[in-house]
Amino acid sequence: MFGFIKKGLSKTVAALKVVVPKKKVTFTKEELEEILLEADVEYDLVDIIINEIYQGKVTREILRSKLLATLAHTRYIEPEFTAPFVELVVGVNGAGKTTTISKLAYKYKEEGKSVILGAGDTFRAAAIEQLTLWSKKLDIPIVASKQGHDSSAVAYDTIDSAKSKNIDHVIIDTAGRLHTQTNLANELIKINRICDKSHTGAPHRTVLVLDGTQGNSAIAQAKAFNEMIGIDGIIITKLDGTAKGGSIFSIAYALELPIIYVGVGEQPEDLIPFNKFEFVDGLLDALFVEEE
Repeated sequence: MFGFIKKGLSKTVAALKVVVPKKKVTFTKEELEEILLEADVEYDLVDIIINEIYQGKVTREILRSKLLATLAHTRYIEPEFTAPFVELVVGVNGAGKTTTISKLAYKYKEEGKSVILGAGDTFRAAAIEQLTLWSKKLDIPIVASKQGHDSSAVAYDTIDSAKSKNIDHVIIDTAGRLHTQTNLANELIKINRICDKSHTGAPHRTVLVLDGTQGNSAIAQAKAFNEMIGIDGIIITKLDGTAKGGSIFSIAYALELPIIYVGVGEQPEDLIPFNKFEFVDGLLDALFVEEE
């Protein structure tokens, strides 16, 4: 698992090596500020971290405790539910939503669970086609309609099919962008209502997919979706393709939402549970040498 985290942080670590060519035992607060900003930690959060450090020299343990504190809300606790477990996946186009759905489906299948997909992004024909291709590749059933059809009807039919076939997991895709944010909000609210009508308590989890290469700009996206529909957890994609890994601290601190998984590659198995201790230690290993 730790190897996967290091893979995901490889570009962030490479960027830090420009600032810190050699590992050190301690850093000054000025050096630490430069390091955190280089990793794309938001300036206001960097300021908070720096101001909470009273020692002149910053050790690994001091920084570790401060970074872990910013991730205090990242732990996800699965809600109680009556099967099937219904999951709504939201996010803007281009964030990796469809690929993430396929990775989730693969993960559940590897755990021995049955899965069905709902192609609820009826705004884009490409989204329906892409999810259908993944369903064939993974040998997983899918409920899909044509572009322009009612996405909430797709959600209802997917849940209904899962209940009739005793399927464990329902994963429903949603549109990432409609003509206006009001349209998107109304559609998501309607899907939520129809899910609950089809299966009381559904959706049991609404997951927001954020593009890790967007860095701190993803915070505004997340706040908008959370206000629209209420987010239960976040999946951060493309972590292996960005030098902005430090933005995870800002995202977690600003939103106070669980980070459930991070994507560290293109393969179905490249979706790993987020572990704040492994994540922080992966960064610190690039900066600090152990005291003799």
